Amino acid sequence: MTDGDRRDGALVLVATPIGNLGDLSPRAVATMAAAALVCAEDSRRVAKLFAHAGIAKVPVVVTNEHTELSRIPTVLATLADGGDVVLVSDAGTPGVSDPGHRLVSAVLDAGYAVSIVPGPVAAVSALVISGLPSARFVVEGFLPRSGRVRARRLDELAAERRTTVLYEAPHRIVRTLEDLTAVCGPDRPVTIVRELTKRFEEVVRSTLGSIDVGEPRGEYVVVLGGAIDDAAPPDDETIREAVRFQLDAGAGTNDAASTVAKALGIPKRQAYSIALGTLRSDHD
Repeated sequence: MTDGDRRDGALVLVATPIGNLGDLSPRAVATMAAAALVCAEDSRRVAKLFAHAGIAKVPVVVTNEHTELSRIPTVLATLADGGDVVLVSDAGTPGVSDPGHRLVSAVLDAGYAVSIVPGPVAAVSALVISGLPSARFVVEGFLPRSGRVRARRLDELAAERRTTVLYEAPHRIVRTLEDLTAVCGPDRPVTIVRELTKRFEEVVRSTLGSIDVGEPRGEYVVVLGGAIDDAAPPDDETIREAVRFQLDAGAGTNDAASTVAKALGIPKRQAYSIALGTLRSDHD
């Protein structure tokens, strides 16, 4: 192959099983086997994966939260030589609450291609079996362990109206549920998923005030129902109907706006603007 024929390598993010090794896709196996270099969060985990898939003689470098930045020069050099680099995490899709985004950013900034072999994601898997709304959701990942940063994050979760997915370790799950109960209240719906796709997979659906995880063991995914805003502001049509009722009863525009604003808990200027628009439409 001449220099003119040589292509640059690409960084490929490869999703790996979150528990059951049978979920490893044929394309994931082929991509890892053909790689010039595999960046793995844990060399022992990827060794077991390679043994299961029959992959041998592929160089592996540990790329975790502590070493990710230091691996960038090696990855860029491999790509420049035309070799593909594969990035895998311990389980699931790299970059989702796992190392990877800084490496991806550096590769893109250097002008190389980034692609993905999609597959398992613990957060999405837990979400879709939780029974909680899944049209809009947010992945929070692991909460800060302590201090004001944790308290601030918990307060944000209490106000979050979308379903939230969190990860938690067995030795912290009870405390996290207690903290969530304190800020969200005991009636907030929650689903706890343990050991996803494994032999002892367990799904518990309840409320924060009554959930029981038993003896903590294994990795947990917490799917938290969104906050319900009982004081959601009325839409324009609701305001318009209330204004029209007041106008039809003989109130002037200003009085109608004042009465409706007080009754619906909205700014008077909003009610007044809609009152004027209602009068104009009635006279058209």
